[in-house]
Amino acid sequence: MRPYVRKVQYYETDMMGITHHANYIHWMEEARIDFMDQIGYSYRRMEAEGVLSPVRALSCQYRKACTFGDEIEITVEVESFNGVVLAIRYVMRRGGDVVLEARSEHVFVRRDGGLVRMKRDMPEFCAAIEAQRREGQEGRN
Repeated sequence: MRPYVRKVQYYETDMMGITHHANYIHWMEEARIDFMDQIGYSYRRMEAEGVLSPVRALSCQYRKACTFGDEIEITVEVESFNGVVLAIRYVMRRGGDVVLEARSEHVFVRRDGGLVRMKRDMPEFCAAIEAQRREGQEGRN
């Protein structure tokens, strides 16, 4: 799985030239969308099938500041998936330095608000997520 790479834009910084903390969350979403494209099950496809994936929880550990022009590499890894809650881990790096470690949890609902039984209703998605979870575990061992 290739990391998502982006450059810090000028408008994402404050008067001190430091990236505003909220932008990291936007970058996590960009990386998550890219991750889904890479596993072959795009978010656009999921929405076309009437399924949304809202954030249930989010946590961030800011390690170092980013500034305009920095190139940020974001790795996305499936931490866990039980068919109801998908937990994703993010690590953002500038060069070799970790600038942020984060985690998000997502649930899956129909547009009308009803929960989706992922293993029954979206088995292809579940298989792709499980394959990435296993790959991430093997990469750490």
